[in-house]
Amino acid sequence: MRLLICLLVLISTSLYGQTSKTYTLRTIAFYNVENLFDTENDSLTFDDERTPEGSYHWTHERYLRKIEHVTKVLSKIGEDTAKTSPDVIGLCEVENRKVVEDLILHPNLRDKNYGVVHFDSPDARGIDVALLYKKASYLPSSFKSHRLLLFDDLGERVYTRDQLVVGGRMDGEDVYFVVNHWPSRRGGASKSNPKRVRAALLNKRIIDSIQNLNWKAKIICMGDLNDDPRDNSLKSILKTKGKTKELDSLDLFNPMEQLYKKGIGSLAYRDKWNLFDQFFMTANLVNNEKQTLSYWKAGIFSPSFMRTNDGKYKGYPLRTYSGGSYTAGYSDHFPVYLFLIKEKDR
Repeated sequence: MRLLICLLVLISTSLYGQTSKTYTLRTIAFYNVENLFDTENDSLTFDDERTPEGSYHWTHERYLRKIEHVTKVLSKIGEDTAKTSPDVIGLCEVENRKVVEDLILHPNLRDKNYGVVHFDSPDARGIDVALLYKKASYLPSSFKSHRLLLFDDLGERVYTRDQLVVGGRMDGEDVYFVVNHWPSRRGGASKSNPKRVRAALLNKRIIDSIQNLNWKAKIICMGDLNDDPRDNSLKSILKTKGKTKELDSLDLFNPMEQLYKKGIGSLAYRDKWNLFDQFFMTANLVNNEKQTLSYWKAGIFSPSFMRTNDGKYKGYPLRTYSGGSYTAGYSDHFPVYLFLIKEKDR
């Protein structure tokens, strides 16, 4: 099958000499696409600025260019290794299902035959999360949108993004994906921290509920967490670990932690790199048996065409807007990705 990509790995051991093993390779990606809005004014959300008459002058031409840019990025994530686009893609900052469908129908992605899982969130800005999946690689069997209930100091509801949970089969195994976009740091990291703690607690409840139903299920959480890998929401609430040798069967592994320690980030703000875009996963994707889906490696996709070329923000992600001015870029975040491999029967 054309979409079934095999990775050939040569392994040398002192006991058996050189042996050849064949692996199936799957790419999982996540991308904050930075305000992918259509041009229509939705009376139920605060999207007025992102219309042709709004302050951002969000025209149909600019929308089409944004779709072109996002699909170009999605088509190339992991391509050097997998020779194709990702098998599963989590997205955030999409306005509605229409813009997601415009992505998968674009010529850059149309022949990949992606399916879509999307629910409308109650977020005040009108942005949602979504999951794309290649129908030849992943077969969803369940999907649910989990509401994150938040309240301000006056007891008023704070409307934010839901957490999307999709379960299904990949290469004969039960695999679940949880797509997140946790509350922002608006008002300051410390003041807004309790909101992300609540988001982490909801994530933990979701993982626990899946494992109670199916303890063999493999779970990958992804998203823009608006926290770094060493922050409280991840280390204290979810208790993620960055080293595989420290994992026990109930732990969560965060491959982004080691990247963060090296100073690698997915977005930059005030001369500081943050790694808000992350994956973390159940230990059975790392410490598992042979011939099962296993984590291989993770990275950040940041080719030169996605970077600002010069000036004060040289090397930063090339944004669609900067300081309110249209810069015709891609996003204020770089996408992240990981590879899963599975040894094939000889």
